[in-house]
Amino acid sequence: MTYKNFKNGSIYALFVLPTLLFFTMINVVPFIQAIIFSFQDWNGISSDIRWVGLSNYLSLLDDTRFLTSSWLTVKFVATSTILVNLAGLMLALILNTTLKTRTLLRALFFMPQVIGSLIIGFVWQFIFVQVFAQLADLTNWPLFELNWLSTPSYAFASIILVYMWQSSGYFMVIYLAALQGVPHDILESASIDGANWWRKIWYIVFPLIRPAMTICIFLAISGAFKMFDLNLALTRGGPFNSTELLPLHIYQVAFFNNNYTLGTTKAVVFFFILVTITLIQVSIMKRREVEM
Repeated sequence: MTYKNFKNGSIYALFVLPTLLFFTMINVVPFIQAIIFSFQDWNGISSDIRWVGLSNYLSLLDDTRFLTSSWLTVKFVATSTILVNLAGLMLALILNTTLKTRTLLRALFFMPQVIGSLIIGFVWQFIFVQVFAQLADLTNWPLFELNWLSTPSYAFASIILVYMWQSSGYFMVIYLAALQGVPHDILESASIDGANWWRKIWYIVFPLIRPAMTICIFLAISGAFKMFDLNLALTRGGPFNSTELLPLHIYQVAFFNNNYTLGTTKAVVFFFILVTITLIQVSIMKRREVEM
């Protein structure tokens, strides 16, 4: 190695080192501590910490509430991932046209993304409870007469609805950027050859924006798995734990039940489930991109 290369490498290392140190302190060290805590028994307060081995992990097999929350989380992730991507793609297709108000509409659809999830949860809780009741008195529509946050099935649907309302604009921006990168000459050639709108979308646009689909599906899956604030503010896991997703369940176990190590164990298992699912999804989508 020459002196010039060593000097350049040292300069690069000096720039990277602060970020690497912060990442290690904020992410790597707590993650290692979490793995260690998962093999212990501690309530998070006392100084009595006992080593229990795999008993925390084995207890999850009989933890009905944990299994129920895991199933609800999987159902929420699958449903919300499909809906937010479909909504974002539809909005992008509409706003990629020559509408005069497309700039204003893009800003309006993206605006919920910049509002905090806690605020959105409290606002929509007020809408479901107070506004819908007043609309029901005025219109007598069955839609507004439903107990959205008091019935388990409707409460779960309300979380999906609000999450879709908040996140669709973000995915719209990604899809819109991908759509604007599709060459117009290819679409014009397809039109000359007699292809209708749907055939151009299915056979030309969708294959060309597949990298954006990979990114959006990945972001939708990871974001839905980690969704916590909206769940806390909107339903707090109720009614009867019917909307208690896994992040909220872990929070309740660790900080309300003072079972810190059991909550950490569930968080570690949750982390590896999330990593496994996202890696499988990205590998499948990337392989399909190569095939195209």
